Amino acid sequence: MNIEKYISDAALAAATALYGEVTPAQIQLQKTRKEFEGDYTIVTFPLLKLSRKSPEATATELGERIVADNEAIGGFNVIKGFLNLSLNDSFWSERFEEIVANSRYGEAEPTGRNIMIEYSSPNTNKPLHLGHIRNNLLGYSVAQILSANGHNVIKANLVNDRGIHICKSMVAWLRYGNGATPESTGKKGDHLVGDYYVEFDKHYKSEIKDLVAGGMSEEEAKKQAPIMLEAQEMLRKWEAQDEEVRALWHKMNSWVYDGFDVTYKALGVDFDKIYYESQTYLLGKSLVEEGLAKGIFFRKEDGSVWIDLTADGLDQKLLLRGDGTSVYMTQDLGTALQRVKSESLDEIIYVVGNEQNYHFQVLKLVLKKLGYEWSDDIYHLSYGMVELPEGKMKSREGTVVDADDLVADMISTARDMSQELGKLDGCTSEEADAICSMVGLGALKYFILKVDPKKTMLFDPRESIDFNGNTGPFIQYTHARICSVLRKAEEQGIECVAHGTGSMLAEERELIKMLCDYPATVAAAGENFAPSIIAAYTYELCKAFNGYYHDHSILREENETTKKMRLTLAQQVARIIAKSMRLLGIDVPERM
Repeated sequence: MNIEKYISDAALAAATALYGEVTPAQIQLQKTRKEFEGDYTIVTFPLLKLSRKSPEATATELGERIVADNEAIGGFNVIKGFLNLSLNDSFWSERFEEIVANSRYGEAEPTGRNIMIEYSSPNTNKPLHLGHIRNNLLGYSVAQILSANGHNVIKANLVNDRGIHICKSMVAWLRYGNGATPESTGKKGDHLVGDYYVEFDKHYKSEIKDLVAGGMSEEEAKKQAPIMLEAQEMLRKWEAQDEEVRALWHKMNSWVYDGFDVTYKALGVDFDKIYYESQTYLLGKSLVEEGLAKGIFFRKEDGSVWIDLTADGLDQKLLLRGDGTSVYMTQDLGTALQRVKSESLDEIIYVVGNEQNYHFQVLKLVLKKLGYEWSDDIYHLSYGMVELPEGKMKSREGTVVDADDLVADMISTARDMSQELGKLDGCTSEEADAICSMVGLGALKYFILKVDPKKTMLFDPRESIDFNGNTGPFIQYTHARICSVLRKAEEQGIECVAHGTGSMLAEERELIKMLCDYPATVAAAGENFAPSIIAAYTYELCKAFNGYYHDHSILREENETTKKMRLTLAQQVARIIAKSMRLLGIDVPERM
């Protein structure tokens, strides 16, 4: 049941009976604030012209009429022009029975909409780092949430596997690698290749310094440094299909892909489609020709192709270089068109950092000018950077927080803190390993996803692994605590039942109300592409349950009906915790 619609309809019927013609827009409904008694509040000010009475008098007579006409609404109170309505226990008992009986509770019916969400999009010249972690966790979680909202979701990854940055690692490996391989060094392939990207930058800076010392300007030295000229020549050979360069490129990229797969598995993310820039970067050229023919684009004397967006408040944008090579925008235009056609997409969501806000603004505008109305269905899910207490990260200088190292550190820290608090007592070594992995990754994921994506965030590993407060481990421990109670009940032969709840404690009613909020929470998270909404809901649910559990016994309750109801309530709270955390890509333990 849609509770808010039920209340709105009841209020509309009562207001119409009292005042004549009332529109749905005049019924303003909101949840009652916690400091007041009631479940839902009707704001009566829009009705005053019709009632021709004071706010208090209008609210009172409306409340009396609603209670008289609806058995489920047990009472009301008036605070100035605000009518606070209270639903009775039998109403909440019926809602609770519906929740228990619905195995797909909170999951929307299929919408038929096809949505592609692109995330990760790594370069093959370095391993994944903390910034990639936020990207991957955000993309995967939004995909889970959109699936729960009934959409057909395609998780896509566009791998940036070509370009000068890739050639830099290749040149450095040829110069300084001495034939090193992942097997010979014992290093993950993405780490090995990343080492040579850092090595390139070190030697590049050294060569610039030497050239400047010889009398060359710094700007010219950057262009004339031998190692940079070598990388540029390698890129030209790559584009010319040079067999030797292509063979090295394939070999080093394969090392990186093997390394990425290990990291993706550790993070618990996956993809339905993987695209490679080397296969898509030429796709937009036909669109550029189309734009030239229509007079939307123009060609400069050097042969390069541009679009003038100054009339739209932007600037001129390069679409094709003078030598005919494509730029990122060329590729993205072609890739978007290919995807919409091949996958029959209704929407494309790009999970990309906020430094690319301008790029996606231009992408949508260019597609719109080319006549593709579906450009309105492109959404850039922009997110802020992740910073550490020590400051920002720089890949080429080797100062990044490596994703693999961070995951390992999180699991290690989770083990130390769990042992210290006795959370692993009685566990086998296999169970302890599984719990520590679950807690470490859960802490990392929750800490990142609870923050609004648009905000730059400061990541503190130790703060994230706290069994108290708004953290993943707190939520995981709440789930494990409930599972422990349910196991003991099963051992004692006590059944969980939802019916026959009778009168409720205020805390029980509040928990059921929170469970009723779950479908709307999932819908809101989907509408806003915001895992943080799920995180906030789950934390509040866990906090409410822990307060209830602290004050009221479940297994020692003497009344059998009440005991069974409380067990069922605990069972359903655990179920919704698990479903919510699954939307964040987080596993919850049954023992802890």
